[in-house]
Amino acid sequence: MRILKRSVALLLVGALFSAQAVGLARKPSAVPKKQPNIIFILTDDLGYGDLGVLFQKQRQKKNDRSEPWAFTPNLDRMANQGAILNSHYAAAPVCAPSRASFLLGQSQGHANVRDNQFDKALDNNHTIASLLKQVGYATATFGKWGLQGQREKWTAHPLDRGFDYYYGYMRHGDGHEHYPVEGVYRGPKEVYENRQEVSAGLNKCYTADLWTAKTKQWIIDHTKSKGKENPFFIYLAYDTPHAVLELPTQEYPAGGGLKGGLQWTGKPGQMINTASGTVDSWIHPDYAKATYDHDKNAATPEVSWPNVYQRYATSVRRIDDAVGDLLQLLKDLKLDENTLVVFTSDNGPSLESYLEKVKNDPDFFNSFGPFDGVKRDVLEGGVRMPALAWWPGKIPANHVMKTPNASHDWFTTFAAAAGVPAPAKADGVSLLPGLTKSGTQPKSLVYVEYFNNGKSPDFAEFHPSHRSKKRNQMQLIRLDDLVGVRYDIQGHADDFEIYNVEKDPQQTKNLAQEPGMAQLQQQMKAKVLQSRMPDAQAARPYDNELVPAVAVANTKPGLVWKAFNGNFGWVPQVVNLTPSAEGQAGKPDAAVTKDKNKGALYFEGYLKVPADGTYTFTLTTHKGAVLRLHEALVIDADYGYAANSEKQGKINLKAGLHPIKLYSLKGATAQPQLVLQWEGPGVAKAQIPASAFVRDSQ
Repeated sequence: MRILKRSVALLLVGALFSAQAVGLARKPSAVPKKQPNIIFILTDDLGYGDLGVLFQKQRQKKNDRSEPWAFTPNLDRMANQGAILNSHYAAAPVCAPSRASFLLGQSQGHANVRDNQFDKALDNNHTIASLLKQVGYATATFGKWGLQGQREKWTAHPLDRGFDYYYGYMRHGDGHEHYPVEGVYRGPKEVYENRQEVSAGLNKCYTADLWTAKTKQWIIDHTKSKGKENPFFIYLAYDTPHAVLELPTQEYPAGGGLKGGLQWTGKPGQMINTASGTVDSWIHPDYAKATYDHDKNAATPEVSWPNVYQRYATSVRRIDDAVGDLLQLLKDLKLDENTLVVFTSDNGPSLESYLEKVKNDPDFFNSFGPFDGVKRDVLEGGVRMPALAWWPGKIPANHVMKTPNASHDWFTTFAAAAGVPAPAKADGVSLLPGLTKSGTQPKSLVYVEYFNNGKSPDFAEFHPSHRSKKRNQMQLIRLDDLVGVRYDIQGHADDFEIYNVEKDPQQTKNLAQEPGMAQLQQQMKAKVLQSRMPDAQAARPYDNELVPAVAVANTKPGLVWKAFNGNFGWVPQVVNLTPSAEGQAGKPDAAVTKDKNKGALYFEGYLKVPADGTYTFTLTTHKGAVLRLHEALVIDADYGYAANSEKQGKINLKAGLHPIKLYSLKGATAQPQLVLQWEGPGVAKAQIPASAFVRDSQ
């Protein structure tokens, strides 16, 4: 294993923010003076194909009257002024785990919310909000949460996961009704401002409008009270276009920004300036009288779009208007050149309408785009997301970023934008080099695991092999242009279907049996085991498999270590940090450096596992540490770690060499401690001896 070199991403961050120190400081004064505002906009069940710039304009250009198209002019403009992330993957094909992975910065191989665990408490750990709050950001979230926990006392309230302010729907299911007071189809719902229920007075408030107006008002108030130099982070989580497919009360207010568009009035009964008229009534004029060739016969008259698709297109257009409104506000407040805005979705398009006896088939607009698959699929259409990034002056206009990446990368990206390293428990990489075209983009881990007992839809647009495809246990792994997917997994011996999704985005040609693919098949099977840890609440048929070792030609005894100075607030990733000292050591030892300055200490090499079996690792340290074998997060002794206590992790390992990375904090203490023990087949619990560690001989 070659020790990771200092990345050009550090140069990028330094150039953008003039950081005096890359290490995360507990005090905002030690981080860059010019931190950008960050707004992350997440939609609910919006498909890749729903955006004009990504797919609908292609349909319009073909002008096939049997294939209707919709419009997203503001999102198209945002894309033209910034970047399209053309190969961006949701961490999961359904909302709760997808959102959890974003907030925690972890893939579904590590996040504590997996499968269909709606309303499960988000792990009490570093979140992107707590990270940014710690370095001086004001943090706020609006809209759908759904990760609060099941108990009467919500243990994972947004205010307990790093946010200073919250306004929205707490429960997952509440987000399926878009008029909280009237409850037109699903009954009245509760809206919370911080910990107080505030739905009284929200008459006729369509939630997409409500979250937008409140977000705008919060930005205005923050700028007035804190000034432009105090950065903010906003997580705006729309509950649309997810069903129920309700309509707004009226057209979107003209203008946009500070004086126009949606406005928060604060008056009970008319809390926002669209809280009047008739609920669930207004269809966008582009769609109200739209017709299409329903029978693919030009000789017969066209018919009106079915009401359900008028509703869906209006819902998407409302989000489009809202994004344009928000971007205009940033311009009006002269915040645009210091604000990074990201727009994306949590998973692929849905089949649901929640309207009585009315179906919503996403093949009317082909919301899944050029792909096959929908929400709850790990085919491209279920996890390949619309994703745009906008940052005038930093992200070039009309930029298309083609390197594959995933939603858990935003955690590390936003940390880098703030001028600090992400915690070592994060699975992502910074996307800033690729977004700003300022250096080599590191490779992302694109990995998904998920369970659903249904089937893929049998749309005519889908390849025959993808119609009514039994889901059950599923996996996805992407390596460069090649994607491996497994459906209805019975055991780890099951082969991946392998597709070149750049040449074959619809995944019509399975390359698994092609010459030369046997080695890639084994590589994919190894990679998925090396990138995850089992979760008892989301059991998999491959949980008990032994993680494969790696073949290394030349090694020598011991580990490489590096020390980094800085007042770190957590155990940091070190890939972009400059070491203050480095050397070799026989085994992990906090005393390898005599430097008593606060900072981080990192060890890297290989662990020689003597026999196949289950190994228990025990870590004891004076301050905090993180242990990875391959990319598997075996021990996270960082957030909330009690000094000098034992933290354990179990993992099944094949005999042989396993890459090891041990991250720890160092500091001014008379008795620094970093002890790593193991216990396994034929091995009693003891400190791992120096004879078990080797490093690359280069």
